[in-house]
Amino acid sequence: MKLIKLLTAGVFAGLALTAGQASASVLDTVKQRGTLNCGTDNTAPGFGYLNTTTGQMEGLDVDFCRAVAAAVLGDASKVKFVTVTDKSRFDAVLTNQVDVVFAHTTMKPARESSIAIDFLPINFYDGTGIMVKTDSGVKEFADLDGATFCTTQGSVTETVLTSAFKARGWEGSKVLTYENLEKLFAALNSGRCNAMSTDKSALAAWAGNSPKPTDYLILPDTLDKSPFGGFVAANDSKWRNALRWITYGLFQAEESEITQANLEEKQKSEDPFVQKFLGVGGGYGKDFGLSDDFVAQAIKAVGNYGEIYDRNLGPDTSMFLDRKGTPNALWTQGGAIYSPLWN
Repeated sequence: MKLIKLLTAGVFAGLALTAGQASASVLDTVKQRGTLNCGTDNTAPGFGYLNTTTGQMEGLDVDFCRAVAAAVLGDASKVKFVTVTDKSRFDAVLTNQVDVVFAHTTMKPARESSIAIDFLPINFYDGTGIMVKTDSGVKEFADLDGATFCTTQGSVTETVLTSAFKARGWEGSKVLTYENLEKLFAALNSGRCNAMSTDKSALAAWAGNSPKPTDYLILPDTLDKSPFGGFVAANDSKWRNALRWITYGLFQAEESEITQANLEEKQKSEDPFVQKFLGVGGGYGKDFGLSDDFVAQAIKAVGNYGEIYDRNLGPDTSMFLDRKGTPNALWTQGGAIYSPLWN
């Protein structure tokens, strides 16, 4: 009987340990570690890019990494940027090399169902485009029948291109793939391919940052939709929900006109929603395992969504992408940047 009791106790202890391990969230791991491991590109100006002059990572995706670190750990500097490529980004999060990836990744159902990741809210709306050398004489996609296209390995663009060739009956066109955007741009310049295809924002960034932007022409054609979002490993609702509402918090902050500059003033507001939203005398943080001022921490670090956008893609940047009249505008201005209700 004693042996049976001991064996039974051991089984229950094992089950409890297994359940405890299964319930462990990345959120708890990040808090315990004290650093966020965030996967991002370092060759995508405007999104994830190593500024060789300052030695600092810059871009919209980079700022979302910093916003998460600020919201979860209270310090935007507590982030380790881990370089990922289009090909390596999913393995990086599935093998726990990173806690989250923000790397201009297109949201599509097959990625959530077959790769076992969960996407976060869309933070940029883009489309698949084509860029050629201006002196090629090409004016539209139809002029490229029989051409060689180059794109990045592991991206959706390769499938988009081959589908476009098939739909048009192009038998002589082919696709070459490269590890990252830097090598992709070099392939276009060397003549290894006639056209470079990726998201239009990346095309604009590489052309805009080149010594002579007029050497490049982005064709008017948009081959497919490309909504970007960060992503985490699937089946960790605690971590996913925390990051979802950090993202929504940046959207709502812009809608509520809360900025880095006026944050302290807004924290003194008598508006009950603003008080709760910013964690003054209570808040939403406990619902997600965060401090009640998690949104305020993110805003303090990187500003609201509009400030993030303008800093990286706004009119004072070389790759200016106007939000007006596009889905990247707030919903109140006819766009699709939208936060659900908080109350």
